[in-house]
Amino acid sequence: MTGVRIPGGLLEALRLIVILDAEAAEGSDPAGLAREAVRGGATMLQVRGKALSADELARMTRRVLEAAGGVPVTVNDRLDVALAVGAAGCHLGQDDFPIAEARLLTPPGFLLGGSAGSEDEARRAASQGAHYLGIGPIRVTSSKADAGQAIGVTGFARIRAAAPSVPAVGIGGVTAAMAPALVAAGAAGVAVIAAVVGTPDPYRAARELRDALGR
Repeated sequence: MTGVRIPGGLLEALRLIVILDAEAAEGSDPAGLAREAVRGGATMLQVRGKALSADELARMTRRVLEAAGGVPVTVNDRLDVALAVGAAGCHLGQDDFPIAEARLLTPPGFLLGGSAGSEDEARRAASQGAHYLGIGPIRVTSSKADAGQAIGVTGFARIRAAAPSVPAVGIGGVTAAMAPALVAAGAAGVAVIAAVVGTPDPYRAARELRDALGR
């Protein structure tokens, strides 16, 4: 956590990460989704657009930044876009730009997250300098086809224990009903897509998650 400049602190920011996925949003206004998620209690927003060009992703991220109301905004996968638009950080998967090299290219205070689906991946991301881990998938999810097998809450606890010095969030099919168990297993919070973005009322969905996590 050393050196990360996040208003309110990193642990508070990790409480409820809402991932604004372009495909899951199905044409909904990303700025509107961002505002409703933050109003409901989201503590961080992550912009994700696997099929978007760099320019399209940058434009989407800028709109979210304008609507975020001071909540940290990060970009999924694309370190170049995150740096170009002035995002708070970037979340990097196992096959993305290496975290250790990203740390050499990013300014002081820039947040770098890493994905982990096994103990080895958690240790690798931690050793490279990830500021936090996204551990999952907790349940089977359609949002990420290559996420691997579901690990459940017990799997989260096992992987979390492999890199205890780095805070971690549960990701992948997480619901409000599962949130307390993940916190009890050592999660700093959760990261969700469908549980908020894929609902008719993103504000209410985010509020239910935040209440389940504890405010």
